[in-house]
Amino acid sequence: MSDTLHPQTLAIRGAKEQTQFNEHNQALFLTSSFMFDSAADGAALFKGEKQGYTYSRTANPTTAAFARRIAILEGAEAAVATATGMAAINAAILTFLSAGDHLVCSRSLFGTTVGLLNNHIARFGIDISFVSQTDPAQWQAAVRPNTKMFFLETPSNPLNEVADLEKLAAIAHAAGALLVVDNSFLTPALQQPLKFGADLSVHSATKAIDGHGRVQGGVIVGRKELMQQVQMYMNACGLSMSPFHAWVLLSGVETLPLRIEKQCANTDKIAAWLRDQPQVKHVCHAGFADHPQADLVQKQQAAGGIVIAFEVEGGQQAAWKLLDAVKIFSKTANLGDVRSTITHPWTTTHGRMSPEAKHEAGIREGLLRIAIGLEHPDDLIADLAQAMK
Repeated sequence: MSDTLHPQTLAIRGAKEQTQFNEHNQALFLTSSFMFDSAADGAALFKGEKQGYTYSRTANPTTAAFARRIAILEGAEAAVATATGMAAINAAILTFLSAGDHLVCSRSLFGTTVGLLNNHIARFGIDISFVSQTDPAQWQAAVRPNTKMFFLETPSNPLNEVADLEKLAAIAHAAGALLVVDNSFLTPALQQPLKFGADLSVHSATKAIDGHGRVQGGVIVGRKELMQQVQMYMNACGLSMSPFHAWVLLSGVETLPLRIEKQCANTDKIAAWLRDQPQVKHVCHAGFADHPQADLVQKQQAAGGIVIAFEVEGGQQAAWKLLDAVKIFSKTANLGDVRSTITHPWTTTHGRMSPEAKHEAGIREGLLRIAIGLEHPDDLIADLAQAMK
């Protein structure tokens, strides 16, 4: 569809896979395989000489429609859908890195991503260096002759540290490396990393793209030639997305711009209230005018996002008491839902990291992370207020 259309229109109308039955909604192709007309037709399909579908692990019309719609919203040439967000990260890294290569990462990463890197990716002979999310000089200093990739998420989970994508892209490309950005926190509705030089943008579609906590999924977007390589790796490793999950996620995409706009407004109000509470030591929200990287937020993001991290006086004991006392917030480590959530990163999302690694990443015992949904913000504030008592 025309790239002059607004995101709200593209989120609903983009990349619909239409059949001869003229269905109004996206059709669900719940099938493991597809038939071919003849032996010659089958051979042409499997050789790639003819476009079409053979097996849903490789490609499926519903899954393809979801991937193309995210690519449209990101301003990318192509996309590959995967079973989960972690599958997307796995494919983004291992498609392009081999034994002896070097990977530079932000130390401000989601705990499971850190575990994947340290416990699994490193086993394959890939060297990994962790640097400051916000200091491009550290990224430059970490470059080696065998550096092949930079990886980060911005804003970071959960502290909302924002990286300078244009500077990191320049450093990476000068070294012959790819820049890969986890865009799960903001989604294409609030940030398009490829516009600032990123080569790949990676999402956990399980989060705000679905928005209702229903299914899991991931997606990688980028240039066509890169996505062709990712597609081959995804197919060979069986990391493909379920057609049913793609169909559910498509309905999430349709309301994504509208949901995110309202959730961001709710988040701004709650973050401002949290700052005034005597039990709260500090609040991390990318929407603050005095955010340490406010200029980058203005440049790269359409809004501050839907996640707040705040540290309470009294460490883990106080944080647990507050978490246990909330009545409206869902006690879960997921984020991006229409239902607001709360978790204690020290013991959940980052729980498997060493205490030293947590402190290096800015994770403290008294830190809580909340992701704001579509409930009335005054009700959420009242819930936090009664819990803080």
